[in-house]
Amino acid sequence: MQTGSNQPVQEATASKPLVFGLTAAIVVGIIAPLVLPHVLHPSIFFHIILHIASLVIATFLSVVSLTAYMRAGGARTLYMTLGFIALGVSEVFYLFQAAGLLFFLNMPNLDIEFPHIIVLGMLSLFGLGVLKVNK
Repeated sequence: MQTGSNQPVQEATASKPLVFGLTAAIVVGIIAPLVLPHVLHPSIFFHIILHIASLVIATFLSVVSLTAYMRAGGARTLYMTLGFIALGVSEVFYLFQAAGLLFFLNMPNLDIEFPHIIVLGMLSLFGLGVLKVNK
């Protein structure tokens, strides 16, 4: 027979600022060596910084929503998680396009339209999450 208080067990979770800082350090650590050699003009530099910041935020939101999905489950949370992951993928393509690194996509116009298709998928996933009716 169990004795003790009826307080819920608290899981060990990291603080969101710490997760954001670690996510930012990892993303910048991976992406910066790839894009910094391609920064030649100040306007390109700011454009690339904008996409790196967007990628950091998309990655952070993906990590947070993935942990929420693992904890609570549910189709709405899954759609939100997949939407944030799609946002991160599209930001990677936009970043590589801004830095001139899309040499691995040699199909005509794919480097221009593919990120837009991913963003459309992201918006569709968010829409499914919002419009999903729980019965």
